[in-house]
Amino acid sequence: MAATTGYLGVTPPIATSGPSKAEEAATEDLMKELRAQGTFESEEESRRREQVLGTVHELVQSFVRRVSLGVGMSEQAAKAAGGKIFTFGSYRLGVHGPGSDIDTLCVVPKHVTYADFFSTFEPMLREMEGATDVAGVPEAFVPIIKAEIRGIPIDFLLASLNRPDIPEDLELQDNKILAGLDERTVRSLGGSRVTDDILRLVPNVAVFRDSLRCIKLWAQRRAIYSNVNGFLGGVAWAMLVARICQLYPNLNAAAIVHRFFIIMLQWKWPQPILLRQIEEDVKELDYAKRMNFRVWNPRLYPTDRNHLMPIITPAYPSMCSTHNVTRSTMSVMKDEFARGSQILEQIMFKRAEWSELFAKHDFFQKYRYYLQIIASSGKADDQLKWSGTVESRIRQLVMKLEFVDQLEVAHPFVKGFEQKHYCLDDAEVRAVAQGDVSSVVEKRKEEDMKSAPGVSEVYTTTFYIGMKVADKKAGTSGPRKLDISYPTTEFTKQVKQWDQYHEETHGIVVRHIKSSALPEHVFDGGVRPVVTKSLKRPKSIKGIKGKENDPPSKRTRLLEHNGTSGSAAGTPHISTVVSETQNAGLHTPISPPTVTAAAISVSTAASVTNSTVAAGLQSLASLPTSNPTISSTPISKIASPPPVRLPRGENLQVATGM
Repeated sequence: MAATTGYLGVTPPIATSGPSKAEEAATEDLMKELRAQGTFESEEESRRREQVLGTVHELVQSFVRRVSLGVGMSEQAAKAAGGKIFTFGSYRLGVHGPGSDIDTLCVVPKHVTYADFFSTFEPMLREMEGATDVAGVPEAFVPIIKAEIRGIPIDFLLASLNRPDIPEDLELQDNKILAGLDERTVRSLGGSRVTDDILRLVPNVAVFRDSLRCIKLWAQRRAIYSNVNGFLGGVAWAMLVARICQLYPNLNAAAIVHRFFIIMLQWKWPQPILLRQIEEDVKELDYAKRMNFRVWNPRLYPTDRNHLMPIITPAYPSMCSTHNVTRSTMSVMKDEFARGSQILEQIMFKRAEWSELFAKHDFFQKYRYYLQIIASSGKADDQLKWSGTVESRIRQLVMKLEFVDQLEVAHPFVKGFEQKHYCLDDAEVRAVAQGDVSSVVEKRKEEDMKSAPGVSEVYTTTFYIGMKVADKKAGTSGPRKLDISYPTTEFTKQVKQWDQYHEETHGIVVRHIKSSALPEHVFDGGVRPVVTKSLKRPKSIKGIKGKENDPPSKRTRLLEHNGTSGSAAGTPHISTVVSETQNAGLHTPISPPTVTAAAISVSTAASVTNSTVAAGLQSLASLPTSNPTISSTPISKIASPPPVRLPRGENLQVATGM
């Protein structure tokens, strides 16, 4: 691109000037803060990563050799078949931090298959010294094996090329390597090809890395760094930062970050973000017809037109890296862009510190109502796969919730909370699987349970979705109903379609809870923040209830659940599948090794029985009517300052080509 136009990207730069003195000072402060925040790994960890990658490279070659011998190749030919690894993602971009995973692509010759990857390479990983938490996910959109080796998390992908061997000097950027490959393999290759393209398409790699390290930390702290949950993953954030670097080729990190927030907030989505023009085909190749892969094109494909926030990969075949973004997650990200732009404006005028940008999210203080999704099983290895399957389906639940009347936002949290409990009888197992963990069970430790008879281990992973209920429309009266039973029922049906699902070993529970019922461990240090006194509902005004964003009432009011009586007639209520439990399914056995068989609740519930509610499942209070004296608008949005604009002389329309 630069060779013919003189600039990188699909449009000319917005500005080519260098940083101001204020921006130079702000960049120095930024780098100090990034170091203070611990975003750089130690030299010792860096060396350990290199050693682990060396070991992995040898393992991949051993894997190829073993498979080659298995298909009848000679020892010499099997050894010559080769095999090579390529890193991508944050490690390849140079913005990884302590504890970050390494995205690793295993490139193998054509006779090595995905079946071999999971039947041979995965067991080899399990037998490898220092390897733990090995879990393959063959049914993933991009098949993957996750593992931790000597404390370094690694995600393994496979690409079987259409060639008999893999030489040591093989590079992946030549489009010819895509010839004859299926789309699954092309997706696996895409991570490495895209990462390398990004580094080639930015004017200053050092500035790009410093800027991206800042944005990555901000996105993680604000809980919007997760592709699987409908936010942006590492590659998408990298492409956004790279585009700002293209638009300001001579600015430094602080100036890039400043413009990043302003431009992302003002960007006219769904206009796509592009780092280079999209290649429709590789026409110069003799076998171009064999490489007719689908390329992102909203004019041609209806599904591409549905992408809300398209950020398009630069490597052929170009794809949308943000197809998971939903209406709710986009709304959350826009709010965060607005917050970031205001803070950066203050930082540039020395009125705020960089640490304010990186303040932790307020997800568990933000909403009054939450959905709690609990995946459970009796084995650690099984739980890794099961919880990963459930997590991968939560975005579908969010999208279904977005069609529910009165529900304005369905905000998924970006990670699950993992716990291990020791249960002494079936009743305790059922309670734990439903999220009702007694203080007695909570306090049990592994060392205390070694000699106890009949102990069952229950592993749970709990996910959360914050629900923002729309304000009651002016002039309306009477109760409102928020019926989320259909989305939750469909979700449980969907996760149970996993080909490794067994009712005997896997539990899934979906229930709604008030913020006051959130467990302590979701908060920093396991301590629930104290609600500020000024936010409490006035007790002297009878009959007037607060809006959705007011703090919850202490009074618990049972509601109807799918037709089951639990509230006074006419009271507005929320209907949902509270639990995947009914009396017929309370004694499904778990059979973990070396422990006594116990029970976990997994059967589908068409309704929730009164006994289930009485057993301790938290129900939601009635939706409050609007309060004319108390605003439901969060304090952070009250009297918000006007939107921040680009500096004088800078025009965003240059970046859009309009």
